[in-house]
Amino acid sequence: MIKNFVRALRASFLVASILPFVFGSLILRKHFDFIGFILGLFTVIFTHLSANLINDYADSRSGVDYKDKHFYPFFGGSKLIQENVFSHQFYLNAAISCAIIAFLNAILLAFALKSVLVILAYFLIIFLSWQYSAKPLQFSYRYLGEIFIFLLFGPALVMGGYFIQSGIFPDLKSFILSLPLGFFTVAILFANEIPDFNDDQQANKNNWVKLSGISKAYLIYLGLICFGLFFIILGVWLRYAGVFSLASLLLIIPILKAARILKDNYSDKMKLQGSSGITINMQAALSIILILGLML
Repeated sequence: MIKNFVRALRASFLVASILPFVFGSLILRKHFDFIGFILGLFTVIFTHLSANLINDYADSRSGVDYKDKHFYPFFGGSKLIQENVFSHQFYLNAAISCAIIAFLNAILLAFALKSVLVILAYFLIIFLSWQYSAKPLQFSYRYLGEIFIFLLFGPALVMGGYFIQSGIFPDLKSFILSLPLGFFTVAILFANEIPDFNDDQQANKNNWVKLSGISKAYLIYLGLICFGLFFIILGVWLRYAGVFSLASLLLIIPILKAARILKDNYSDKMKLQGSSGITINMQAALSIILILGLML
């Protein structure tokens, strides 16, 4: 039961939100509000879990997760509804529960920082994260999913962490530094959309893979990575990031391997797990390199 619950939460993807938030929290360096950091971190974690749960709920309701009932670790949802392990109501209740826990942490954080902006930001972020796949907006069905994932996992997390420590929002430095993580996280999403493309089309779920076609989708994937690396170079040039951050350019080596898998095996879901795994690991590696760049 515990294993299935962890699978339902898709907890392994939390690294994609935790590390960018940690990075944003360390940008200031001269000051660190530990209580604010912990409250912000729990808000981030439970908001992300709520989004994961409502995504499974919405994609199951739309029928897209029934197109292929096989479970893949990186894409296609947890499939626990399709396997009759948990019900739609369980996912909805769990998503609401996680959202409430995140909200309670956001309230405590707002009191700690003496800023109502925290509450306003929470409501905006939880709304956008639910509407990524849930009705009525369903961003991921209307070519907008990638844009909102970029905003939520790049600027929102990094600038949010920076705001907790500095009290400053908006801020150009934290915005520029957030962009590489935003692009790399969209690359994760995009790599996961390629194996699901044919199933998504049957359910009228439209994303950027459709813009290029599945056989050329690896080009958009490489473009996302290149944009991310460009903004790392820009951050170093502007002296927003340390020179050590340029070590992230070495990530292009495994990324090219992932792109090759996407190019040669775009119709083979089993082999495409390799490209998804590489991209997830590279986003985590990028986060760690950027964090070390600040510390060094």
